[in-house]
Amino acid sequence: MTPEPTLQEAPDRLWQQWLDWAAAQGRARPAAPAFDALRARIWEASEYVALAAARHPAEFADLLDSGDLERIYQPGDLASRLAGALAGVTDEPTLQRALRRLRRREQTRIIWRDLGGLAGLDETLEDLSELADCCIREALTRLHDWTRAELGTPVDPADPADAAGGPAREQHLLVIGMGKLGARELNLSSDIDLIFAFPAQGQVSGGPRELTNQQFFLRLAQRLVQTLDNQTVDGFVFRVDTRLRPFGDAGPLVMALDALEDYYQSQAREWERYAMIKARVLTGDPPAVAALENLLRPFVYRRYLDFGAIDSLRDLKQMIAKELYKKGMDANIKLGPGGIREVEFIGQAFQLVRGGRDPDLQTRPIRRVLTLLGQRGRLPAVAVQQLDDAYCFLRLVENRIQAYRDRQTHLLPADDLGRLRLARAMDCADWDTFVKVLDGHRQRVQDQFDQVFMAPPTEPSGLDPDLSALWRGTLDDARALEVLAAARFTDPQAARQRLGTFRDATARKGLSTRGGERLHQLMPLALQVIAASEAPDLALERVLRVLESVVRRTAYLAMLLERPMALTQLARLTGMSPWIAEQIVRQPLLLDELIDPRRLYTPQRRHDLETELSALLAPIDPEDLDQQMERLRQFAHGNMLRVAAADLTGVVPLMKVSDYLTEIAEVAVARTLALTFAHLARRHGRPAGLQGADSGLLVLGYGKLGGLELGYGSDLDLVFLHGSLQPSVETDGPKPISAEQFYNRLGQRMIHMMTAHTPSGILYELDMRLRPDGNKGMLVRSLTAFADYQEHSAWTWEHQALIRARPVAGDAALAERYSVIRHAIICRPRDPERLREDVRAMRARMRDSLDKSGRGRFDLKQGRGGIADIEFMVQYSVLRWAARYPDLAFWTDNIRQLETLARLDLLPGQTTAELTDAYKALRGAYHRSTLQDQPKTVPDDALLAERARVRGLWRELMGD
Repeated sequence: MTPEPTLQEAPDRLWQQWLDWAAAQGRARPAAPAFDALRARIWEASEYVALAAARHPAEFADLLDSGDLERIYQPGDLASRLAGALAGVTDEPTLQRALRRLRRREQTRIIWRDLGGLAGLDETLEDLSELADCCIREALTRLHDWTRAELGTPVDPADPADAAGGPAREQHLLVIGMGKLGARELNLSSDIDLIFAFPAQGQVSGGPRELTNQQFFLRLAQRLVQTLDNQTVDGFVFRVDTRLRPFGDAGPLVMALDALEDYYQSQAREWERYAMIKARVLTGDPPAVAALENLLRPFVYRRYLDFGAIDSLRDLKQMIAKELYKKGMDANIKLGPGGIREVEFIGQAFQLVRGGRDPDLQTRPIRRVLTLLGQRGRLPAVAVQQLDDAYCFLRLVENRIQAYRDRQTHLLPADDLGRLRLARAMDCADWDTFVKVLDGHRQRVQDQFDQVFMAPPTEPSGLDPDLSALWRGTLDDARALEVLAAARFTDPQAARQRLGTFRDATARKGLSTRGGERLHQLMPLALQVIAASEAPDLALERVLRVLESVVRRTAYLAMLLERPMALTQLARLTGMSPWIAEQIVRQPLLLDELIDPRRLYTPQRRHDLETELSALLAPIDPEDLDQQMERLRQFAHGNMLRVAAADLTGVVPLMKVSDYLTEIAEVAVARTLALTFAHLARRHGRPAGLQGADSGLLVLGYGKLGGLELGYGSDLDLVFLHGSLQPSVETDGPKPISAEQFYNRLGQRMIHMMTAHTPSGILYELDMRLRPDGNKGMLVRSLTAFADYQEHSAWTWEHQALIRARPVAGDAALAERYSVIRHAIICRPRDPERLREDVRAMRARMRDSLDKSGRGRFDLKQGRGGIADIEFMVQYSVLRWAARYPDLAFWTDNIRQLETLARLDLLPGQTTAELTDAYKALRGAYHRSTLQDQPKTVPDDALLAERARVRGLWRELMGD
């Protein structure tokens, strides 16, 4: 009877072959005491290494002598070794042989360090990826030169030889590494997924016959694939898979960038977005590499939160599972339940959904993604730890399986000897012990996967079946009205008609199959949520308006299905405010803000606002004005929505609402200035001879912005001042212009960035009429000219406006100088009677032209006894007494100015307290009118006591 083989029998025989060779060469076996145990462990676990050493003993001896088995490679080490190995290579057979021998040497080293516990997982994956990168680059460099010598030079048609006879710009092949290679996570016997591209169509120059660039790069790509993939007596370098390219095997092997862009914009399938997450451009000229990355980024990462990606990944996982079931591959640690692919799917689902709004998530290594998700609270810390532990364990198992015979397999061994070998390689005493650990990791991955990818139920639990029938239109008229009445609609007939109109309209829109399915899943749930809201009739009208605006953009339908909490918040807030509904209709991106109630009802302060805006702008090209404007608008509108949500639900009080809205505007204006200044400075340099210490520009906020009293939809009253002492002196850049021109262009560009219409609307309406000389005056004045104007030419009403003016962005040194000027002007002695006459006259002119009171309505701002009357009384008081009481010039907002007047006891009795109370009541009504999308008027019988008291105080103080 033949004895059962043991784990040691074959490895010992192969090691003896190397020892026999060493003895014949007069070499001593390694003498280190730990060497024998380490070598035995590796020979047991890797037949590949044992065979390589037996068949190529001199190569293994070189590894021992070099010390490379014991040391960590530093950056550049492998590239230097490969360059040396390829020195003198002049043809493809020699190139292929040299690459394969180097690969065998380095593969042996990597497996030795991995199995011997000398290298961690990260080092192993990095070394394997670096090996592939170096082989691709070095091979391509030589193949490009040889192909060019044979066929000519591919050149850019947009850059022909110049008039002096100089050469046209040469093009180079762009190699895109996909999958694990792209993420630098390559495993021990992985193939490499490559896509090939070239910069632009054109003709090959200087060749023996006419060829297009396409033909040249097709030949070059074919040679590269053959060089790496061909199986020779020396083996292969890397198996190459090119099926991830556009159209797969049916598509061209190599494509120009414009064709590639067209494909990904119009024809690519959803799974290709997933594949492109890890794409990394390995070769090519920097401008072409940048162009390729720029065309791929918007394909992968959408500017909205794309919950449709979860559905697509869910489908892809189901397809994989079905395929595995057909093949009986339940033991697949990569694609099976709880396997490596599920960990990647979890991380990449969040990347696809949120990567467009969170640039940090646009990273490739999955462990880094998991860490970021934990830091951002997207996954619980315990889940992140479990997924990371499982991923590391599974990748080690994968490497141990592949290290045995250098075969690309992810199947657990089925034979007893193979199982024991793997268990021992994973430091487990036996197979049962290993399986217990493995199953624990896989179960935890499976649990997390199920939580992330749990499909929304077709019919949510607890859903009234009558609501589903109501949406489908299968109820008779009487029953439909009964169901709507039971659902708390006060006008069931109107609700039924509105729902039917919406159903008919969406049917005519010709939705995709997926879109139609999502809508039919969503609507019964939406009706249930609307019925449970505070105002079902209003919520139905407004939610349907929102859905009409996004129904063809099925990613939003997917978001509302995947995150029902967002649907609940949509019904709640739109039922309370038509202004919110209108904002979402105009800018559906705002739906993203409804997902997390913790974030939705927690408006951010300045530091967090600045951090968020920096993250939004980080991936944008500094010269991409359109995208900068879009991101600024997304930032401002999203944060305004959060303030409105917190306001409507009473989370923040009225006075804080204005603080939040003001800080949003200040951050947006400051960043607009920074972006525009940087753009102009790159072109023209910086102005010289400035009073300031930074940009030399100061942005003043007047009115509500200056007074920290901004409301929803308020425009911004701005004045631009520069600090140049020599406006005619030129800037110091490549295209010099005068300082005066520089700042005028800076102001114009800022206005354009804030007021231009983009898909997300405008940032803010601006009013520049409060600058010196109004619309007739220069857009940007020097600080010196501004001071002179205020001293000698300004009207009283301009000094009133100055009371509410403060720096909101720009040069800090100029802001300090401005504050001195403002203080001096406000504190100037004035004739009280002349001042009173001027203030009364201006108020009368404003009322005559702006007061919209009448027909039973009262204008909250301009009506007699309204907000403007209070503001004018405060301004009169400040200008009258500031010469004697300089503290009055410190604040720019009405409330604290009133508090200062009260502290100094400058107004009689309870005047300041009564004005304060009236001001808050009127402002509160003004805010509510905005949120209800109503004119800023109230019925004549509203706020009667407050208005009467303001009118009385006006007569007492102003004598009119």
